[in-house]
Amino acid sequence: MSRDTCQSLAALAGRVLLSAIFLFSGFGKIADWSKFHHMMDEKGMPAVSILLAGALTFEIVGGLSVLLGLYGRAGAVLLILFLIPTTLIFHNFWAYTGAQQETQMINFLKNVAIMGGLFVVAALGTDGFSIDRLRFRARAERVGRRDQPVMVG
Repeated sequence: MSRDTCQSLAALAGRVLLSAIFLFSGFGKIADWSKFHHMMDEKGMPAVSILLAGALTFEIVGGLSVLLGLYGRAGAVLLILFLIPTTLIFHNFWAYTGAQQETQMINFLKNVAIMGGLFVVAALGTDGFSIDRLRFRARAERVGRRDQPVMVG
């Protein structure tokens, strides 16, 4: 297997693993709307229904974008923008003590680590096995520049 193929497979595996949490969470919000509505309401959030609909939209659209490599950079940025307030509001470990503080700190740091992976996707794109790669390759072939490297968005 070539180095390019190995890199493409590793990038695809990373995108699958990175997007899974957002897709499961987004579809989970659809399946149990009232549970998540109640959680947000307990945090004192305004316009809970609108924010909840926005959250699941960001998670599903961003998750699919990263997974499929379709406007992957934009999808990664959407998910980063979603994670910043989510992490600060729902994993505010500084407001807890004892075991709850430790649990919230771990969840906070997990979200920060996920943001790190998303920043890599935002910076490098979704090269390799992705719809973006196919789109840009097709465009390069249409303009007759097959020998040029393909930059993926």
